[in-house]
Amino acid sequence: MARKYWLMKSEPDEFSIDDLIGMENKTARWDGIRNYQARNFMRDEMQVGDGVFFYHSNANPLAIVGTMNVASEPYPDPTQFDPDSKYFDPKSSKENPRWMLVDVQFTAKFDPPVLRDNLRETPGLEDMMLLKKGSRLSIQPVTEQEWKIIHELAGVDPK
Repeated sequence: MARKYWLMKSEPDEFSIDDLIGMENKTARWDGIRNYQARNFMRDEMQVGDGVFFYHSNANPLAIVGTMNVASEPYPDPTQFDPDSKYFDPKSSKENPRWMLVDVQFTAKFDPPVLRDNLRETPGLEDMMLLKKGSRLSIQPVTEQEWKIIHELAGVDPK
């Protein structure tokens, strides 16, 4: 199956690229997704080895701050079963979990980050989902062309 590309958003005060870098093996669960479309991307389309942009949302500035790879097959998000978690879902059960996640592994940090404002001005990114009015989805597909253009903007070789 061909490699796919994604953008995953996180608020840096919740989980930042530096938090990911500090994790054992620079790998973390991407948990807490509670949107069905985003869940379906993880559950049905993500494959180990897919490329992912790490996007800092609800931040100043809004920016793509680096890259990761999908590092696991999808599996049930354990936070849905934990009544003490803000991601607890009482309608979910271990026999029929509603929410899935994947593990991600750090691959590169962009220095400087690629600012959202710069993306808007870049030819070839006009149709990028991130830049669409009203697009708030926390996990989004990225085309191979967008992947390459953003790496050029970051001055990093796309892998």
